[in-house]
Amino acid sequence: MDTAGDIGAQFNLIGESSAFRHSVRAVERCGRTDATVLVQGETGTGKELVARAIHYLSARHAHPFVPLNSGALPDSLFENELFGHRRGAFTGATGDFPGVLKLAEGGTLFLDEVDSLPPKAQVSLLRFLQDRRYRPLGAQREQESNVRIVAAANCDLQQAIREGRFRADLYYRLKLVSIDLPPLRAREGDVWLLAEHFVRTCAERYSTSARKLHRSAVDWFGRYSWPGNVRELENLIHSEFLLSDSDEIRIAAPDGAGATRETRPTTSYADNELPAYAGAKARALEEFDRGYLAQLLAHTEGNITRASKVAGKERRALGKMIKRYNITVDRPARR
Repeated sequence: MDTAGDIGAQFNLIGESSAFRHSVRAVERCGRTDATVLVQGETGTGKELVARAIHYLSARHAHPFVPLNSGALPDSLFENELFGHRRGAFTGATGDFPGVLKLAEGGTLFLDEVDSLPPKAQVSLLRFLQDRRYRPLGAQREQESNVRIVAAANCDLQQAIREGRFRADLYYRLKLVSIDLPPLRAREGDVWLLAEHFVRTCAERYSTSARKLHRSAVDWFGRYSWPGNVRELENLIHSEFLLSDSDEIRIAAPDGAGATRETRPTTSYADNELPAYAGAKARALEEFDRGYLAQLLAHTEGNITRASKVAGKERRALGKMIKRYNITVDRPARR
């Protein structure tokens, strides 16, 4: 019996495409186990929703689900946030502080943007995953943790390993079970289904009469690449719902809607130069990242804070990507 639809409705995982239903079935299977899970997918694809579904489908559902944004923590604070500290451990430590491992005891710790962890933090996490023991800063004794780890990454971790940005041993510790979430552009037919769902959600949230989307958006909805994925679609519907005075919501194509889906790779190769799949995929992803970041910064006039909100990505992690690809944009002159 296929229960993907029931689970999707229960945990707000909306979609009917075969690619998405495959991922939802994997969520159900992960919920039956207590294994460490790695959820991979582009920003805005719903990785935290999946992590929460795994937790609440598991035997740990009565215990805490604690999310931690790994990309938002500087290297010096990661161990303190993860393991906690004892009073007097360092200057300013005026009392005991329970780390997220203690807060999530018996439940699930969700490590979001694990691909953004700096090298020292990766070592600390790997050491914990090896024996599930840790010592709070300033403590004399180690503690044993009964916590399930679900991690999420926005990028291809295997490519990050090849580039020396992520430890291979940590990757294999995290990837005991893996779920790959498809981007919205690969979920045939789901865009309109999700859009209508978000309209209904907005109507309930603001206690308004039922509204519907004007069919004029169907064409570009299906052609647009949705770089921000489901989060971008949700934000667009939310904004247009609030601005519309009509029972029928008309949505014009947003800036960048000309970036339609390609039916074949944008990069072509001579027959005798065709690279392996992994190399070709990495190159295509890099081209996408560069193009999207350049367009994003042009749209926000170089404002990183605004760009991070548009992209649905944490500011520090977005800044790292911009620096990695050396993307610049001329800011408008002040008048």
